[in-house]
Amino acid sequence: MRKRPFYTHPEPERPEFSNSFDLLFRGTELVTGGQRLHLYQDYLAALERAHLPVEPFETYLEAFRYGMPPHGGFAIGLERLLMQLTGAPNVRLTTMFPRDLTRLTP
Repeated sequence: MRKRPFYTHPEPERPEFSNSFDLLFRGTELVTGGQRLHLYQDYLAALERAHLPVEPFETYLEAFRYGMPPHGGFAIGLERLLMQLTGAPNVRLTTMFPRDLTRLTP
């Protein structure tokens, strides 16, 4: 759990592990996903464990205040996949509008 986002659901029988996964291809993470927390009180406890303030997350947490069904999801990094398939040395070369510390707008 220490390497996962605070909103990742812990494995009930072994809370030091998460109900999440990463798919690696040629050493690069292409897909990440897992079960997310769905109870408001669990979010508050997770933020406290992560030493994060509640205020910046209040709008997000509002969706969970009155109940949310268990859910999960995943995301694929298409630019990362394209980088691996083409052999590009950097993901910025396979991204239409790359952003970094010095470039925030196209």
